[in-house]
Amino acid sequence: MKVLFNREILEKSEVTIDMEDRGYQFGDGVYEVVNVYNGIAFTLVEHVDRLYRSAEEIRLNIPIEREEVQQLIIRLINENNVKNGSIYLQITRGVAPRKHQYDSKIKPLLVAYPLPFSDVSNVQQQGVKAITAEDLRWLRCDIKSLNLLYNIMIKQEAHEQGAYEAILLRDGQVTEGSSSNIFIVKDDTIYTHPANNYILNGITRIKLLQLFHQKEWKIKEQPVSKQFLLSADEVFLTSTTNEVVPITMIDEVKINDGKPGSFTRKIQQAFTELVKEEIRG
Repeated sequence: MKVLFNREILEKSEVTIDMEDRGYQFGDGVYEVVNVYNGIAFTLVEHVDRLYRSAEEIRLNIPIEREEVQQLIIRLINENNVKNGSIYLQITRGVAPRKHQYDSKIKPLLVAYPLPFSDVSNVQQQGVKAITAEDLRWLRCDIKSLNLLYNIMIKQEAHEQGAYEAILLRDGQVTEGSSSNIFIVKDDTIYTHPANNYILNGITRIKLLQLFHQKEWKIKEQPVSKQFLLSADEVFLTSTTNEVVPITMIDEVKINDGKPGSFTRKIQQAFTELVKEEIRG
């Protein structure tokens, strides 16, 4: 495996991280995951733009221009001969003696490496089970930071209950999943939480909203209650690695009689066509 380490591409065995890196000690950094289809990074520009936005929100100055980061990722894909899979990319504030405050002159550390292809076709076809849980995360969920402890805890709880995802509720309203965005279909209208500080505005979410508007499908970006969620005609989750996955059961309540819905199928097909079109173009 070749790894991007700042501006260099090195063998994995050559890369060492200092124990006083603030990403390791504080989770002081941001990250992205970019899908690769047929050797091409899908929505690479959007992911890099969001990386820079997240960095700006935590006052972390990335010392490399966006275009150079994009080119380095493309080079990393080529050097690892990645055909299908993804690239994990993160930047931390850098190395400094351990204390909460930091010197603005710390040098940030950029690392990226390939992740193996994850075949999610089975869950895309069959649908998945989800649980609901209280959303106890901090109030800047729009920043894709390395601080994922609560997400991990609640995802593990879902796993232990035989579920694929946990749908989070803040003040009784659906926000998003522990690692995904949530969409609800009711009476031919698609509902999803607005992109504010309570959710991460997923790249797949953004692309789907654009698609819905192009096709003139009814879409409402507004919070909905747990009761509304459980009475939905269809529910699906979206993320970079999952694309579009039907949710067929929530808290032991069947959605659409426990089967993926026809509208979700239509959305899956439309997204697949979108990916093919963009990686060709």
